[in-house]
Amino acid sequence: MINEVLWFLLMFVNFAGIILAYRLFGRNGLFAWVAMAIILANVQVAKLIRFFGFVTAMGNIIYGTTFLATDILTEKYGKKEARKAVLIGFFVLIATTLIMQLTLMFVPAEEDTLSPALEQIFGFMPDVMVASLSAYLISQLHDVWAFEFWKRKTEGRHLWLRNNASTMVSQLIDNLVFTTLFFVVLNPEFLQSLGFKGIFEIFATSYVMKFIVAIFDTPFIYLATKIKVDEKV
Repeated sequence: MINEVLWFLLMFVNFAGIILAYRLFGRNGLFAWVAMAIILANVQVAKLIRFFGFVTAMGNIIYGTTFLATDILTEKYGKKEARKAVLIGFFVLIATTLIMQLTLMFVPAEEDTLSPALEQIFGFMPDVMVASLSAYLISQLHDVWAFEFWKRKTEGRHLWLRNNASTMVSQLIDNLVFTTLFFVVLNPEFLQSLGFKGIFEIFATSYVMKFIVAIFDTPFIYLATKIKVDEKV
């Protein structure tokens, strides 16, 4: 059960981190968090774990916090600021991928021992970037639209409803696009080694994990709406 305990601990650390970033730096803290989260999520996805007996990739928690960040921005500052956060994440992931691909082209010194590890982590990043950016843009723009849509429909009431309704559907879209592109289209060897059953297991388990993250982030968006920040920081 060590993975399950660590997973819930990691989720709390992520939620506490995003609230602290917002408390200290306002909307700029959320922009910075999105930039950090999109990079770490695409590094963590390289690690497969067993969660309650099912195989899944990591990165679900911190990636899920990007939806919390855009929901906070939409709620407190409007969808224009939320879309800005989405575009920041888009830019940061492209820049990181290009820089790391150039870094891997350098011939390592004979004394170097970490270059093979970097190649393992970042060598497949272009594939991750294509799958991730496609899923990220589609799902995040849907999330911003859906959050605003439910806010209008409920006339500003029921924050928990628009937070969960927008995030859960957006996470499903994201999971479907990423899993199909990365594990089937761009890396067919995964299809051969895991089979459709294995890939579906990763898809289903990842979505359940994202579903849990979406539910547990509800108290934190309420907390964020109560926080008064100095936007001059």
